[in-house]
Amino acid sequence: MKTLYLDCFAGIAGDMFLGAMLDLGLDREAFLRTMESVVLFPGHEHGHAHPDPHDHDHSHHAHQHTSNDTHHHADVTDRLGISITQTVRGGIAGTKVRIASSEDHPHRGLADVLEIIEASPLTPRVKERSAAAFRLLAEAEAKVHGTTPDKVHFHEVGALDSIADIIGAFVLVEMAGVDSIVSSPLNVGHGTINCAHGILPVPAPATAELLAGLPIRVEGEPMERVTPTGALLVRCLASSFGPLPPGKVLGSGKGAGDRDGDIPNVLRVLLLETEESDARGEGTIARDSGVVVETNIDDMNPQYYAPVMNMLLAEGALDVWVAPIVMKKGRPAVTLGCLCRPGTERSFAETLLRETTTLGVRMYAVDRLKADAEIVERETSWGIVRFKVARLGEEVLRSNPEFEDVRRLSEEYGIPLPEMRERLMNEFLL
Repeated sequence: MKTLYLDCFAGIAGDMFLGAMLDLGLDREAFLRTMESVVLFPGHEHGHAHPDPHDHDHSHHAHQHTSNDTHHHADVTDRLGISITQTVRGGIAGTKVRIASSEDHPHRGLADVLEIIEASPLTPRVKERSAAAFRLLAEAEAKVHGTTPDKVHFHEVGALDSIADIIGAFVLVEMAGVDSIVSSPLNVGHGTINCAHGILPVPAPATAELLAGLPIRVEGEPMERVTPTGALLVRCLASSFGPLPPGKVLGSGKGAGDRDGDIPNVLRVLLLETEESDARGEGTIARDSGVVVETNIDDMNPQYYAPVMNMLLAEGALDVWVAPIVMKKGRPAVTLGCLCRPGTERSFAETLLRETTTLGVRMYAVDRLKADAEIVERETSWGIVRFKVARLGEEVLRSNPEFEDVRRLSEEYGIPLPEMRERLMNEFLL
């Protein structure tokens, strides 16, 4: 399988991701033809697209000509306003993608962006991913501004260049035939930035929301190193975080930002051929990531816990639990928590805040090592019974009948539950 590794040692922005993917050697003309089919730039059919002096998504990558800034060639100019050039940052050559827009102050809402996506001839998968990304962005912006996603008006990320960054990222991932994406911890930078809302600390509020649950670090001189678009792409694309997984290197690419710094302003990606198990973990043990959402409660009627747990499971939680604890002043209490997939934690946190007496929840990312499991239907002396089979590679660890089937047969034949389970197990000893 093909695994893409994002080495975010200097951060990540939308244009850096596009540049890194194209630097892998993907077909640039095919990419441009696809982007040309998306009606993003009014008037581009006349052959003119004017640079946007505001450089919306990349305030920390504002273009500066330095002695380190060399351009070997420009693949496209005045075509959709997309230019692809070779640039050197901190002694490292990379591909720079600039998407110009004639807009001055765009204020698009979520519905506007979704309309652009739906009206495009993009593949269903790219449409689905792009729409999901903007919905996630709208949720983050809504929380920051105290409103609802449908009332959010994107500012910097609503600009046509940033919309093209996000859609283009999913187009390139599909073109590369990537099966899995792993990311390093993100170098978010520090300091302050100027944006549509004034001077803000790094990471910017919307970026911080999108980074929730993701591993980050801080290194280098003050600057914004992860933009909202960069954080959004990592959250939507990366299935796990950590070091470079083992595999055969198929190619590497570097995407350049707009300015130099003490750390080369480059995003590096590596495309690997990996074994399926290696892409997810060590040996034959599957590995993925999740987010734990939990809270401590000492003042809720115990009868209410089961309905909340069922609600969390119905929403798609991977696991739900209640554990007894002792809180401050010796008060008995419980921890109510759930495990969910990255990117979905906000809805589970909102459920806990609405449906329980808690005033706050904790969220933190976790790695999981797990056996492969599947449900197998087997013919038994009592009819068809579902068994859950756990494996490590080809090794079968255990095979247990599903509890609901055991209970059904126990009631039907008047056999105690433990005995019914034992009889079924004896028919299929490992």
